[in-house]
Amino acid sequence: MTYSSNIHSIHYRFENLRDLLGKAGAARSGDSLAGVAANSAEERVAAQLALADVPLQSFLNEAVIPYEQDEVTRLIHDSHDRAAFAPLSSFTVGEFRNWLLSERTDDAALAAVSLGITPEMAAAVCKLMRNQDLIAVARKRRVITRFRNTLGLQGRLSVRLQPNHPTDDPHGILASTIDGLMYGAGDAVIGVNPASDDPLKLRPVWDLLAALVERLEMPTQTCVLTHATRQIEAIEQGAPIDLLFQSIGGTEALNRSFGISLALLREAQHAALSLKRGTVGNNVMYFETGQGSALSANAHHGVDQLTCEVRAYAVARAFDPLLVNTVVGFIGPEYLFDGKQITRAGLEDHFCGKLLGLPMGVDICYTNHAQADQNDVDDLLLLLGAAGVNYVMGVPGSDDILLGYQSTSYHDALYVRETLGLRRAPEFEDWLQRMGLTDDEGQLTSSTELAIPALTRAAALPT
Repeated sequence: MTYSSNIHSIHYRFENLRDLLGKAGAARSGDSLAGVAANSAEERVAAQLALADVPLQSFLNEAVIPYEQDEVTRLIHDSHDRAAFAPLSSFTVGEFRNWLLSERTDDAALAAVSLGITPEMAAAVCKLMRNQDLIAVARKRRVITRFRNTLGLQGRLSVRLQPNHPTDDPHGILASTIDGLMYGAGDAVIGVNPASDDPLKLRPVWDLLAALVERLEMPTQTCVLTHATRQIEAIEQGAPIDLLFQSIGGTEALNRSFGISLALLREAQHAALSLKRGTVGNNVMYFETGQGSALSANAHHGVDQLTCEVRAYAVARAFDPLLVNTVVGFIGPEYLFDGKQITRAGLEDHFCGKLLGLPMGVDICYTNHAQADQNDVDDLLLLLGAAGVNYVMGVPGSDDILLGYQSTSYHDALYVRETLGLRRAPEFEDWLQRMGLTDDEGQLTSSTELAIPALTRAAALPT
């Protein structure tokens, strides 16, 4: 089906929904590289005008990637909840936007329709919204998940403590972890990106993190972000794994390039659940995504990068994750060129993920060859804090010495919590108070240094 609109007596025609979605999106380098972006600002506006008039029902009748060719498309179609979609079924994309922005549409209303919203619907309405619209809607939606603590509550912002080390040295990982705990980071997860995929080197990291949590009686979860197959093997060998991590994408071809399928993810979820390591819940999956990944793997099928990204959220939604993290600027300027594009993409991803009912976090980051700096990180951090993001990263000094990119620091989390009046996960906050690291208001105490010897002894770390 073709779509069209007129501006200044110029007729713009779009071949299909895939073409229309690509042309209607905010300008970004990846879509230009893929040849799916609008050729001018005027054509972009024409596409947005046409998109606003598209009935939401059209997204159920026209797949951007054919059903027969892609298991993600099949997942989206086969799991669509018609009853949940019913309140939206008469809307166009423009009317859907108005409904989302209405004061009468609250968290309960958004939750009720969540399973009726397909990724393409979410991406479409996102393309009609200003940044403030994305913030206004996303902040209404709270997605709460549990493992050893409770994440996503109103007025809370959690932090993934990311103590990466270029040689996976246990003392280096522990030192960075203790440093992060001193700043009250780690309630989302203590998650290590390993330098090696060697099982003999991975197991000590799992054992180290598990021992740390046990010795300190810390209500949080740990994760080593290696491939799902490695984690399944490690579970079979008795490794103390809390969360099962995997990078995922929005097309079958992209997931194949990651060495995964929906069946493998289901096997991994079952393996993690079998350990029964959660104490307050059983959300055991941790997924990471990122705009541009499908294009970088030549697995995008001519679909724009936002729509591909949101299709990955349909994959995540099928596995009830504890955490979903869009690593928004990690791939590089070929896909998100500068701070403005990174900011827009971060707000888009968070909004679309929340719309689909996911516990969204954002790694607010950039590579050193992008046209961005820490001021852009500061801006997006504050915007996402206002939008109700579930969690952000805590990287020592904002500079990840393993992955070679810039993100948010332990100090940045303190800043945004103080500025916006946000607290940590309640169980973790109580633990910090018992350890003498924070007061009743969640503020770091003047006696923080007194807790260091106790933490290092418990962690078996040389002082």
